[in-house]
Amino acid sequence: MINNTLIKKIFEAAYIQRWNDHLRPSMGFTELDKQAHKVIIAYVIGKIEEALGNNFSWLKLIEGSVFETLQRIITTDIKPPIFYKLKSVHGEKFNRWIYSEIKEKSGIEDNLFFENLDKYLFDERYCFFEKKILKAAHYLATYWEFKIIYDMNKNLYGIEKTRENILSEIENHYDLVSVKEIMTIRENTRNFIDLVGQLRFQQRWAHTPRMPETSVLGHMYIVAALGYFDNFNLQICDRLKYNYFFGGIFHDLPEVMTRDIISPVKRGVEGLDELLKEIEIQQIKENVLPLLPKTLHLEIEYFVKDEFECKFQEGGKTKFVGKDELFEKYNDDSFNPVDGKKIKEYDIIAAYFEALISIENGIKPITLLQAKENMEKKYKFLNIFINE
Repeated sequence: MINNTLIKKIFEAAYIQRWNDHLRPSMGFTELDKQAHKVIIAYVIGKIEEALGNNFSWLKLIEGSVFETLQRIITTDIKPPIFYKLKSVHGEKFNRWIYSEIKEKSGIEDNLFFENLDKYLFDERYCFFEKKILKAAHYLATYWEFKIIYDMNKNLYGIEKTRENILSEIENHYDLVSVKEIMTIRENTRNFIDLVGQLRFQQRWAHTPRMPETSVLGHMYIVAALGYFDNFNLQICDRLKYNYFFGGIFHDLPEVMTRDIISPVKRGVEGLDELLKEIEIQQIKENVLPLLPKTLHLEIEYFVKDEFECKFQEGGKTKFVGKDELFEKYNDDSFNPVDGKKIKEYDIIAAYFEALISIENGIKPITLLQAKENMEKKYKFLNIFINE
């Protein structure tokens, strides 16, 4: 399902600057980073709600996040207050326009995808709880951004009204126990949200000019989205689909502690890559996991440790297998299978398009041209994008 048109459409979120009528940090806030942050917050909310006995579909939550990202890309030039006014007054016509734009410009040809998108946009009862989680996560991510720009805009007309509106929307979701607790008593969870948000400021290809610039957090979302689209309609177990997405969204989480150490540095000294991985896991255990409910510790560690290996769980232990054996014997929810080899491919595809799109935009330093050429020679699975 993934193709050049679709991948480039997702990357458009990296061009969209948020709060662009306010004073902001020099690197700004992009929509791509916002959607990544939102998904991770939704994951935390969902896990807390699940522990409280509230049932919902994780796959529908994932799908809803993708629908809403595409929706935001389509409506990029509409300010949020106007966007919500249009939805409230002309909801069906406005959503019909969004639907037709996504169908025409996304490069997606799967009929089931558009059947689900139609229900998501036009049936208020469809994915009701999942939509509620995503909306709460949206406002929590927005509030995180707002707190950063607030001091820079204290004298700006309307800033206090904006603050009141955001807090009011968050309070409207206090019927979700998780949201109320995050805002009032779960300080560690707020610290986790803040820590993950800092990945917005860690630039990919930090020593190489590119357009658009992308962050580690935005890259994580691209990898997750590729995992969703590539496996959307495959006959695989639900847990494998879940792990493609959240394995992608968390695969670079350790970089919140270590920063983005480029591959030539990792490979430059024998044994350095392995040592760095040990340090990353230790840092996650000591500094990140304590910020999360204990019920999430094993899953997050499962995602970030040996993240590019094919593995499953049995009897409380993680076991490693070849890719073929994973699908032949362990393609079942009970084994919690992870196709890390494929997640690595999505990681490389995302890096390839980071280089390709910049080159097509005319920003093409020699290091970027060489990186693109080297990836094309080394990774044969990129041929479908080269020849498209």
